[in-house]
Amino acid sequence: MEFSLSRTEVGRFEYRSEATSTNDVLRELATADAAAWPDLSVIVTDNQTQGRGRLGRVWLAPTGKALAVSVLVRPRTKTGNSLPTASLGWFPLLAGAAMTRAVRTVVEAYIKPVEDVKETEAPRHDTTLKWPNDVLIDGYKVCGILCELLPDAQGIVIGAGLNLSLDEHDLPTLTSTSLLLVTRTVPDPDAVLAAYLHELVTLYEAFVKANGDAEQSGLHAEVSALCGTLGSAVRVELPGGTDLVGTATGIDAQGRLTVVNQADGEERSVAAGDVTHLRY
Repeated sequence: MEFSLSRTEVGRFEYRSEATSTNDVLRELATADAAAWPDLSVIVTDNQTQGRGRLGRVWLAPTGKALAVSVLVRPRTKTGNSLPTASLGWFPLLAGAAMTRAVRTVVEAYIKPVEDVKETEAPRHDTTLKWPNDVLIDGYKVCGILCELLPDAQGIVIGAGLNLSLDEHDLPTLTSTSLLLVTRTVPDPDAVLAAYLHELVTLYEAFVKANGDAEQSGLHAEVSALCGTLGSAVRVELPGGTDLVGTATGIDAQGRLTVVNQADGEERSVAAGDVTHLRY
């Protein structure tokens, strides 16, 4: 694949016909030769053989039907310093917001009003961000994000796995979907990836320019607007095996999800955990 559109969005772009895990490959390359892999370097494949999700989960997809893309960022302030540690929790949300915006644009472009059907009656799809790192279409997962710090803490690898043309028989879970299933059109991988990279770079540059301040950069407002978790009844499986059940009310200054506990009415901030949207 040439990926001519995508190449113009970033500093270094490398397509591989096969990769174990694009996150692992990019991390190893960036650690071994930092100068060769600058800020906004990208590795992408449509044949990932050892993909990983959060908590070490396996992520697999048929060859040619999904994209695995990893982006290396080396964020620095105007004075050349690292961003504040507290800002690092925003990167999964930043990437999730970028993918949500890109997927929403792609879906809207492919879903055209049918002849003799009023525009108001044309198919509508709800593309949202599920805190902290999943992109959903009509409640079904189309993309997951995995961010990992480099061993020397001099960069972050942002991985994304996007279901492009999986059919019903290819889906890994009953709660998954693909762009093909939603739009009934085989998506152009380059156009989709270019849209994601463009959105990612836009949000990233604004965030870095604001020295990692999510409020000042507008990232907090953007993520909050895209996040379908907010206002929902949720169950959060916390590290350690306990559950928090309540209503997701917001995202705090560090990117943590705030949840009002159903049991005692107290508000808690959650930095990590598996979130399930509950339907009563």
